[in-house]
Formats: sequence, structure tokens, C-alpha cells
Amino acid sequence: MNSTIRRRAIGALVLATAGATVLAGCGSSSGSGSGSSSAAGKPSKTVTLVSHDSFAASSSVLAQFTKETGYTVKVLRGGDAGAAVNQAILTKDHPRGDVFFGVDNTLLSRALSNGLFDSYTAKGLDQVAADVQLDAAKHRVTPIDSGDVCVNYDRAYFTSHHLAPPQTFADLVKPQYKNLLVTENVSTSSPGLAFLLGTAATYGDSGWQAYWKKLKANGVQVVDSWEQAYDNAFSGSAAGKKAKGSKPLVVSYASSPPAEVVGVTPQPAQSPVGVATGTCFRQIEFAGLLHGAKNPAGAKAFIDFMLSRTFQQDMPLQMYVDPVVKGAVEPEVFTKYGAKVPHPTTLAPDKIAAKRDDWVKSWNSIVL
Repeated sequence: MNSTIRRRAIGALVLATAGATVLAGCGSSSGSGSGSSSAAGKPSKTVTLVSHDSFAASSSVLAQFTKETGYTVKVLRGGDAGAAVNQAILTKDHPRGDVFFGVDNTLLSRALSNGLFDSYTAKGLDQVAADVQLDAAKHRVTPIDSGDVCVNYDRAYFTSHHLAPPQTFADLVKPQYKNLLVTENVSTSSPGLAFLLGTAATYGDSGWQAYWKKLKANGVQVVDSWEQAYDNAFSGSAAGKKAKGSKPLVVSYASSPPAEVVGVTPQPAQSPVGVATGTCFRQIEFAGLLHGAKNPAGAKAFIDFMLSRTFQQDMPLQMYVDPVVKGAVEPEVFTKYGAKVPHPTTLAPDKIAAKRDDWVKSWNSIVL
């Protein structure tokens, strides 16, 4: 599976150390510290982007940003999205960069309540659907992409066993799917947490715990990370086959199917991995102007650029996510093999903020 998806899934609540620095585009960083102030005191032409490990963009796309604006992008990666957000909160009085990308709706309230971002209404925001603009009143963050965490299934297994694959949360607790599902620990994995939130959205405060008791009784296996689940335990992925994985159901992403066929020759009629579209939780990722940024002008320019067709159309095969800008065209391999989820579950960020810690504690008591 594509390494970008693998990096997205690691350590939802673990605090990471500073990530590696990457220079992109034309020219080089001219500053020190965050890279946003030059030695001569002139406005820097470097924009420092703070993000999670899975941020990726084509070098030609970042070069286009430099050509259009004169700014060079320096990327500071800081682990999983949860780790990167935690690190940004710890350093908010002396931010490491100018713009932050990768806070999603499961962590948004935490970032906003800690005052990480200054308001900015990005150019091109009028081309973004209203339902992903979760901070529309204040514009402290700008939606950049969306994606769905869903149960994936091994097509070959279900064909050979003459068994219809599950499609909903309710299906997963049926006897015919006993001992077939592997998921991730909600305390250490982003997709694991998203899957929990999906069940909470579906069954409510009074019903999700009973659902997980049924899921446990039906033999769900829990591992610490997405990599353990998808690359080792799941029988449908290329890596899982090599590892002799035995679980034909796994919590992963709606973008897993195209990731399994990119670079495969000849292209198959369908991906070996299918998606149970009734088990999906919608994640939305945002970018924001960091409060106290040394180069706010450059940060605003990069946020604007992230909403451009150039950047939006580059994302699907770089980060395996969906564009949010209307009319952005996705690559054929992404549209042909990717699963479209008509009705993903969602939860309001303020409810996630109010309930997340209690849900995680309860989940641990029930499942572990």
C-alpha cells in the first residue's frame, strides 16, 4: 500500500518529536528558526509549513507556487495528525512555522480552543462546499481535503467463501462475520479513533457501548497501528498477502482500493480491496495561519494556493484524499478504483471535543 496512507494512520494520540525538514520549490531557505525572517531583517521569502508526516505534494506543484509568489516552502513534519497538533499547542507561544496543515475534524476543537490560528478568509473559499467549512463564522481554518475511514474487505476471500461482504456497522456483528475483522486501538491510531466515532454517530451515546460489546463477542481483533492491521493482519492487501494475513476485514480508508492498483501492470478490472460504504466516518483536513507567524503574508499565499486547482488536483495521488474545491478533477485511477461514499457518518467538532476522552476510556474498558 502507498506509504502516504501508512503514515496517516500512526499514533493518533502520541506526542511526537520534531519531524524532518524538507525544502521544496525553487531556491533555498534563507532564514533561521522557523525560516521566516532573514538575517538582514527583510521579509523572508520562505514559508514554513508545519504538518503531519503524510503531507505530500509534487515537486512541480510546489515549484509552481514559488513561480507564482516568489515564496519557497519549507516543511516541518511532526508525526501523526494528533502528535502534530499536540506539538503545535505546546509551542504556540513560539510557533515553529507560519501555516499548519493537517488538523482534522476529530481534533479541530482542541486546536481552536487553544488559540492556534488567526482568522483568514482564503481566496477561492467560495468554491468550497459549505458542509466542510466547519469554522465558517470565524475562518480560523480553511478546509483543504476530505477522506473516509471505512471497513475494507478482501474481495477474493468473500468470493471463494461464497459470502457477501458486510456493508454496514450492523453487519459486522452478524455470526457469519465472526473472527473476520481487525481494527486499531483508538488510543494509538487515527483510523481506530475515527471508527469509534463512526459507531458513536450511528448508535448514539446510549448505544455505541452495547454495539462494541457485540463486536467484541463476535471476535474483533485489536492491534496498535494501521500498519499492523492493514499490512500484517489483513489478507486483502499486497503487504498482507506477503505477511500471510488471515483477516479479510480491516478498518482502513475508502482510498485503499486505488492505492492497491497504482503502478500495477496490467491494470486489473477492479481492485482486490473493496469498501463497506455503510461503515465510513468522514474526516476533513484543514489549514490555518498560525498565531504569531513570522511570515503571515507567505502563509496566506500558501493557504490560497492549497485551494487552487493545481494543488487540489495533485492531492489524490499524493495524499490519497479527495479535493474540496468544486470542479477539481481527480486522476482516472482514483475515480475508477476509489469508493465513493454517499452517506458517511459525521459528528460536530464540539461534540467530539466534549465526549472524545470519555469515549476512549469507555472503549478501553469494554474492548481491552
